Amino acid sequence: MADNDAQHEHTFESADAGASVSYPMQCSALRKNGFINIKNNPCKIVEMSTSKTGKHGHAKVHIVAIDIFSGKKIEELSPSTHNVDVPNVSRREYQLMDIDGGHLTLMNDDMSEKSYVKIPEGEVGDKIQKLFDDGKDVLIVVLKAMGMENAVDAKEGSK
Repeated sequence: MADNDAQHEHTFESADAGASVSYPMQCSALRKNGFINIKNNPCKIVEMSTSKTGKHGHAKVHIVAIDIFSGKKIEELSPSTHNVDVPNVSRREYQLMDIDGGHLTLMNDDMSEKSYVKIPEGEVGDKIQKLFDDGKDVLIVVLKAMGMENAVDAKEGSK
């Protein structure tokens, strides 16, 4: 009897509220500057065009989007009546506390620290480093989508 009870005991490390990383939306309902999930990459739509209905098929939507984390351009062609995945994207600002070993130490509004965000490569990373080196109060914009987080912008805060 004890062995039977032991097999039904489970330990869960963490749980969430059951929120999905994406949701379905009809392709024709997408808009420029919105988001779409293309090949499991969260992307921002920069261009859309719709072709006319063909003799035997649906109208097609041609989408040009930029991956919000890598900056790469991705294209998708989909029937306008089909559903596509749209990622749940959240945007938050954090105060920069320190830069250590290629990672940012950030502080949240509730004074909790976040220290696993990598400093981005390229222009944004250079901007963050320059503002930090100049002793400025720096706010870091972090996008979170599909279980990934990335610093995408920095701006000088007010002291």
